[in-house]
Amino acid sequence: MPEAGRPSEAPPLSRTAAWALALTATLTMTVSYVDRQTLAAIAPDVQSKLGFGDAAFGLLNGAFAAAYVVGAPVAEWLIDRVGASRGLLASVLTWSAVAALHAVAPGFGVLVGMRVLLGLAEAPSFPAAAQTIQRALPPADRARGFGVVFTGSSIGAAIAAPLASQLAKHFGFRTAFFGTAAVGLLWVPVWLTFAFRAPARAALDRPQAVTAPGGRAISPFALAVHPAVLRSMLLVLASAPLLTVFYQWGTKYLVHDHGLTQIQAGALLWAPPLFFDAGAVLFGHLASSARKRGDGGVSRSLLAAAAALMLAGAIVPLAPTAPLAVAAMCAAMIGGGGMYALPMADVAARVPPGLVSSAGGLCASAQSIAQIVTNIAIGASIARYGSYRVVLIALSAWVVPCALVWLAWRAPPLHREEAEIQAEN
Repeated sequence: MPEAGRPSEAPPLSRTAAWALALTATLTMTVSYVDRQTLAAIAPDVQSKLGFGDAAFGLLNGAFAAAYVVGAPVAEWLIDRVGASRGLLASVLTWSAVAALHAVAPGFGVLVGMRVLLGLAEAPSFPAAAQTIQRALPPADRARGFGVVFTGSSIGAAIAAPLASQLAKHFGFRTAFFGTAAVGLLWVPVWLTFAFRAPARAALDRPQAVTAPGGRAISPFALAVHPAVLRSMLLVLASAPLLTVFYQWGTKYLVHDHGLTQIQAGALLWAPPLFFDAGAVLFGHLASSARKRGDGGVSRSLLAAAAALMLAGAIVPLAPTAPLAVAAMCAAMIGGGGMYALPMADVAARVPPGLVSSAGGLCASAQSIAQIVTNIAIGASIARYGSYRVVLIALSAWVVPCALVWLAWRAPPLHREEAEIQAEN
């Protein structure tokens, strides 16, 4: 009989089936970022045609992030209760429709409304992907799985820049929104194939433990102030501001500071997201390897290495050419991948399994809050200084104190399941 207070476990998936689900969830993040990054990729065209400036562009990005924060608690609740199989499908279909509707926006005001709706619709994307990794993969592979799932967002950003800019060049910016939104429909049959089989649905949709040791229920507020969640949110708040510049303002930076055209910028900006992927996979793999050796949680040395790599962001505004600036971005993005994958792997080892998606949603909310503040600050900085130098150096330096606090912060205990596995090792 199952232990009292703990739900019975579904039969484990085969390794192939488990990784098929993990990779398909990763593709969900790809679809999400293609849709949200299209505006950033063709921002010069959209601003020119609809007649708004950099401060307004910052507000557009902030509107998306604010809506994501508002939608995250509802998304977490939804995914925890209906499961990732149905939750992700409904979410992708909804946000693909909203992304396509960007094409008919007649002006700035309607475009703000579209960004709000897109943020609300995409809010379930990361919590559901995190839940998929937690429930499909065995504990020894989860850190590696979280590293892989973050590659989806970077692949999406890498696709969005050249695809959207080419569509805008040949067919206009409105067609670019329609074309990139159609990418989401390609994901649907893949998810139906892998996630709606009986063993997969049993793994994804089964109830899981949501109590602390001793059987005590964890309220949403208690989870939000759980030390493991706060530590992870700290690292997201440390790294998200600099990554926001690269993801959302990269095209505008290269056009503004290096005189590139939108097409030339798109031809370079596929690279930084892929280096983020490399960092996420690398640090996730190293964390999984350390776990197999019996090291619980996340190694401090791995975190310190990721934070050090992010300091390359301060070199970006000092680079004399656009290719060298992008090379510095790539180095910083390797560290950024680690700064996302490592805290998610750490929090998954320290909170009840049934609350991993909610913890992931809280981390995503922290990212959105950072994006709101960062976008406003970038718009103000460009208006005042006429370049991106000040903001890039400041946001690179911001990583250091946050990383030092995390390194000095005593780690909370591992969750029971993780502690048992470590004891066996």
